[in-house]
Amino acid sequence: MYSGAEFVMIPAWTVLQQTNNHSRMRKLLIFIILPTNLILIGCSTVGEGAEKLSGISNIIPRTLDRASFIYRPTIQQGNVVTQEQMNRLKPGMSREQVRFILGSPTLRDVFHDNRWDYPYTISVGSTPKEIKHFAVLFENDRLTRIIGDYHPKVPDERIPDEKPRVVKVPDWKTERKSLLGRMAEAVGLDDDG
Repeated sequence: MYSGAEFVMIPAWTVLQQTNNHSRMRKLLIFIILPTNLILIGCSTVGEGAEKLSGISNIIPRTLDRASFIYRPTIQQGNVVTQEQMNRLKPGMSREQVRFILGSPTLRDVFHDNRWDYPYTISVGSTPKEIKHFAVLFENDRLTRIIGDYHPKVPDERIPDEKPRVVKVPDWKTERKSLLGRMAEAVGLDDDG
């Protein structure tokens, strides 16, 4: 039978080991919680500190972009649209006609079915060199407006298309010399001299 007045004898080394584990756990928690708090506080800063942090994080990519030994391909994204294509657009065209001239739109918003977007970017490496964007708007499946960086030009302002020039070049055949003839020419004993 168990009464509350009984004592249980625990060896001293077990008590020391438990307190030692407790202090290790406390140190571990401190080393986990302290850096986590510092990171969270650092991420929540707004203003000049955040701008400096973003500037610091861009140092390596900017340095690599300037390095001459790294290959930076030219990257084209989007639809390439020329002024000639834009000049062919007329108000009242159907969607199919616009798609035939400009190609399928890069962006079609499901919430705005009457708007087709055509973005275009040229980048060298990670640095964009040219960013163009335009959108065509439809009402009742007919073209009504064009907004953005490209616009059709008035017929008076258009540059006339250059017609290809055809130049006739006569056939020119070289006289084929024999091996002895080429050797005589190299030495200077040819018939022309």
